[in-house]
Amino acid sequence: MASQKPSIPKGTRDFSPLEMVRRNYIFDIIRSIFKVFGYQPIETPAMENLTTLMGKYGEEGDKLLFKILNSGNYLDGLPESASRFPDPASRLTDLTKHIAEKGLRYDLTVPFARFVVQHQNELIFPFKRYQVQPVWRADRPQKGRYREFFQCDVDVIGSNSLLNEVELAQIADAIFSKLDINVLIRLNNRKVLAGIAEAIGAPDKLTDITVAMDKLDKTGMDKVTDELVERGLTYESIEKLQPVLALEGKIKMKFETLTGFFRDSETGLKGLEEMRTILEHLKDLNLKNKFDFDITLARGLSYYTGTIIEVKALDAAMGSICGGGRYDDLTGIFGLPGMSGVGISFGADRIYDVMNELNLFPETIQAATRALFVNFGKEEEKYCLKLLASLRSAGIPSELYPENAKLKKQMEYANRKNISFVILIGKDEMESGKITLKDMRSGEQKLCTLDEAKILLS
Repeated sequence: MASQKPSIPKGTRDFSPLEMVRRNYIFDIIRSIFKVFGYQPIETPAMENLTTLMGKYGEEGDKLLFKILNSGNYLDGLPESASRFPDPASRLTDLTKHIAEKGLRYDLTVPFARFVVQHQNELIFPFKRYQVQPVWRADRPQKGRYREFFQCDVDVIGSNSLLNEVELAQIADAIFSKLDINVLIRLNNRKVLAGIAEAIGAPDKLTDITVAMDKLDKTGMDKVTDELVERGLTYESIEKLQPVLALEGKIKMKFETLTGFFRDSETGLKGLEEMRTILEHLKDLNLKNKFDFDITLARGLSYYTGTIIEVKALDAAMGSICGGGRYDDLTGIFGLPGMSGVGISFGADRIYDVMNELNLFPETIQAATRALFVNFGKEEEKYCLKLLASLRSAGIPSELYPENAKLKKQMEYANRKNISFVILIGKDEMESGKITLKDMRSGEQKLCTLDEAKILLS
């Protein structure tokens, strides 16, 4: 067999033991907070039927779905019409219907909606679930943007109460406080955006407006204006929109300005009222992190109907590290109408990158092994095996070097793995029933019993 250079697809990554220890640190904290707030875990398949995924993420999102070729001869029975469309895009769409029935999940929310409908008779509503699994998007890889990445979702479905939005903001505040990341929790409402579209005389252009607005942070006002023109908005509508997009200052002032702006939009006023309720609750809770009412926050996903949430790190050059919102009828697509839900998704990979950049990982999670028994020979290793089992039973990660190698080599192994302590047991220690415990950082050694060592190693 010919030699092959090892490689992985762009936008995917391998994770070293150190990276996994750090990633699990993030996952463990996120899961612990989810549990404290009463959410239950579920999992769904990596692949879904394309009929489940298509049309749920807007025009941009559908283009980023990874489609899976049917098994066997996927070209078998392909109709001639699939190759006759003059428009390449139409040809591709028609072809896809015949050769790909499944796709990798784009997010965890749509599969969750499908799960709720399929298992509705087994669930207790309001149903509060969390899910930590990978998702895939055929995006252009860049810093903080991968083709395969983990999402940590938390949703509550079967309740219209705005207390759920308040709780999700609390969860975000608790998680990022625990991770020691300073964040800004940005909030908006899809009804506010719909009200803006109505007020500028372009109610039929809501999707076009939100898709363009969602890029404001990345591209700036001029580029957004150009895109709005391309999407068919009149210059008059854009002129009315620009002051709203530029609206800054205190939350109270934003409400006053928008109340007047929405004088003829019942939808916009309803969105403002929902925002006022949520923000008043958050103010009373004295969150550790800042929050704001950001009118420019749009988030491109087309299924949002109410509150929109996005969290940004304040001390790192990174986009959104958490986001979500209210969806009133996502389950209706699968045959269960009127089931309102709201949720947020934590981007574990972006959170990792932020923590790495800011050096926020505790030193105590650098190594999995806490103590290493040095191997001095057959008699000593047999003696050490019982003590090793005792440490492991006490929950102390520990190992015995598998060979009677030179002491220098065993010490280098401990150093390279960042093992904090080395245990040396020779004939003197075996006779006395004690061990020599060496602190690899300070170099200090002490003779002690195994029980004393357990206290130091815990």
